[in-house]
Amino acid sequence: MTDETIDTAATEDLPLQATALIADEARRAPDKPGVYRMYGEDGDCLYVGKAKSLKKRIVQYAQGRFHTQRIGLMVSLTRSMELVVTTTETEALILEAGYIKRLKPRFNVLLKDDKSFAEIMIRRDHRAPQVRKHRGAHTTPGAYFGPFASTWAVNRTLNTLQKAFLLRTCSDSVYETRTRPCMLHQIKRCSAPCTGLISLEDYGDLVKEAEAFLRGKSRAVIARLSAEMQTASDEMEFEHAARVRDRIRALSAIAMESGLNAEGVGDAEADVFALHSEGGQACVQVFFYRAGQNWGGRAYFPRIDKSDTDPEILGAFLAQFYEDKPIPRQILSNVRPHELELLQEAFTLKSGRKVEIARPQRGEKLAVVDYALTNAREALGRKLAENSATSKILDEVCEVFELVARPERIEVYDNAHIQGTNAVGGMIVAGPEGFRKNQYRKFNIRGDDLTPGDDYGMMREVMRRRFGKMIKDEEAGEIVERPDLLLIDGGAGQLAEVLAVLADLGVDDITAVGVAKGPDRDAGKEHFFMPGKPPFMLPMKSPALYYIQRLRDEAHRFANGAHAKRRSMDISKNPLDEIEGVGPSRKKALLHAFGSAKGVSRASVADLVKVPGVNQSLAERIHGFFHKS
Repeated sequence: MTDETIDTAATEDLPLQATALIADEARRAPDKPGVYRMYGEDGDCLYVGKAKSLKKRIVQYAQGRFHTQRIGLMVSLTRSMELVVTTTETEALILEAGYIKRLKPRFNVLLKDDKSFAEIMIRRDHRAPQVRKHRGAHTTPGAYFGPFASTWAVNRTLNTLQKAFLLRTCSDSVYETRTRPCMLHQIKRCSAPCTGLISLEDYGDLVKEAEAFLRGKSRAVIARLSAEMQTASDEMEFEHAARVRDRIRALSAIAMESGLNAEGVGDAEADVFALHSEGGQACVQVFFYRAGQNWGGRAYFPRIDKSDTDPEILGAFLAQFYEDKPIPRQILSNVRPHELELLQEAFTLKSGRKVEIARPQRGEKLAVVDYALTNAREALGRKLAENSATSKILDEVCEVFELVARPERIEVYDNAHIQGTNAVGGMIVAGPEGFRKNQYRKFNIRGDDLTPGDDYGMMREVMRRRFGKMIKDEEAGEIVERPDLLLIDGGAGQLAEVLAVLADLGVDDITAVGVAKGPDRDAGKEHFFMPGKPPFMLPMKSPALYYIQRLRDEAHRFANGAHAKRRSMDISKNPLDEIEGVGPSRKKALLHAFGSAKGVSRASVADLVKVPGVNQSLAERIHGFFHKS
């Protein structure tokens, strides 16, 4: 891939209309493969695309040859473009996927909730290899097995490996300092190589068996263990035979459970994708098959447009999905993705081995794909039903609080503290799609003029900081999503403080509501406070009431969690950190000499001077800190 980049942004002194801008770009664009990015007036990326010929693709835009109205709208909003030339169209496809995942353009099919998958790693850089869960790059020497679609799946398999192969899971530091077997050995989950209860040679055989099992050779491993159990039984070594029997049971259980629906792929590694679209939404169900075992699956709901076809959706999804994940030799799907040959070439280039993308027509592989498709249909059905129910609830919320339209962004505020200490304000955000956890925010209360426990003062500070920043960002020309509804945990007093701050900032278009529990603090007896209206309650079985309770509980959970974390950090502070001249090395030396900060506080100046790095002046300062009276 070349690093030739062409910046074709419109000049500031001569703003061009979109059509004229793109026509100008078409004249200067190279007739080479590459990636183009289209940007709007606010500088946000609108679209990322790739082309075999950048010139021909941009000429199509300039001539108004659009496949859909959506693309026409995208072109009309374009105010600048950037082009990156690549050596081949395959490299352009790989680069395009990376840009889409990073920039999240408005008009692209977008893979959401793209979290990394867990793996199992058996290390090879220690004389007694450790087995553990792993995420991220393969930087530690070892054998990696995965991906596992969920933490539950990988934990279950790890648990089985402990039962069946007695491999250690402890850290190296724990291993090196053990003088007697730990509890895991007592419950028959570890063979205790740390204390020599098993030789390193025999432990190495257990490691090889575990690797063979994870590579799909479970039948051979179970057959060998069965022979060992029979031999032990024949020799009247019944305790040993019972231990081997327990290992066989653990292996058989996991092999049968993981082998469910895995017959279609045999011992080959394969990822199975099934796409189902309906009502302008889509679900892609993926299952991972490795070594003849089903290692779990996950449902994705990519952001799409109603005009996107199934092949286009799946093609874009696969390119983004494998942008940062290992690619198997075989990919099975119920839809032939757009530009299949190009995808295969790109995946082969990335993985360094041949990758096949196939759409089975018959047989066991088709059964595996149909199994994934059934899951995709059911997952999308549940999501559509959930969205429909949420829409009805939000319509009721709109009616209850007399909003102009259904709220798209609801912010809920709560404070947490213990007698005014470690005070934290919490803000959660919710909307039609559910909780927006990436937009939650905590406010460490830092007002010096606040009386400890002053809930009104805390709420004033939170509101000033939250909406003061919003006004500042808007004045700077940034696009800011304003909330449609504020829910405040508190009664008329808390609401009055919020309204006063909003009025001072000139914010008069946001509805604020106070939510206070009843006299017995029972759920269902909440009183709602709005300006200009008497307090009111909602019917006990009102869906809107249940929804608001859920929002309030989430805000309470978030604020309390932030408070607990801050309190824990405060408790863990060492008094030595507050003494000028005591850095990390001197602090370590003092704790080593006296055992704890309390021991340092009891030391005399003469004792302190004996510590390496502590002179007479510092010793007197430390002694004075602990004996201020």
